[in-house]
Amino acid sequence: MREKLINYIDTLFADASATKENLELKEEIMHNTLQRYDDFISEGKSEETAFNLTVAGIGDVTELLAQMRRNAPSTFTYTKEEIDRDNRRNGLMMAAAVMLYILSVIPPIIFSAFPSMELLGVCLMFVMIALATGLIIYRSKTRLRYNRSDDTVVENFKEWNHENQGKRALQKSISSGVWALIVVLYFVISFTTQAWYITWLIFPIGAAVDNIVRACMDLRK
Repeated sequence: MREKLINYIDTLFADASATKENLELKEEIMHNTLQRYDDFISEGKSEETAFNLTVAGIGDVTELLAQMRRNAPSTFTYTKEEIDRDNRRNGLMMAAAVMLYILSVIPPIIFSAFPSMELLGVCLMFVMIALATGLIIYRSKTRLRYNRSDDTVVENFKEWNHENQGKRALQKSISSGVWALIVVLYFVISFTTQAWYITWLIFPIGAAVDNIVRACMDLRK
């Protein structure tokens, strides 16, 4: 009869989606039902009587499941047009950020011809770098997010994977911008100073900066 009770409860939840809440509800009902059945048997009732009394005490599970669906947070999905528009926007913002990284070395070169304005050129360079980094961060924060349709393990994994893809893309974009800036700085400083014997140190310094940025982003996770 215990096996019959288990099959009966499985049947009650046959049409229910495999969400975390539904599985927890099923497990709780299963545990209480079997315990109630054992109590009836210990009172001296027959297996058939104990089964009927236990089933009668379960109640209307269908209504409970319907209420849980009504109380569940609403979800929505994006249309193909919205996804395409978001991809184009992200691409444009990333292209603009990379362009700013590369062009950021131009102000110091131009203003180096005017000794009294060299500081202005350096300030403009850092402003352009800040704008490029801001664009990348804004792009990451405003991109479309994955909306899971329920609380299943599969949907949870999809959401986790989507978020991690976004973080990896942001990290890769910032790293690409940093190395583009490092290479440009290397050639500009080398040709300007002709100190090729020492300017190669820019690359290990750049690698250290890149690793620091990666470490900071990993800590944020």
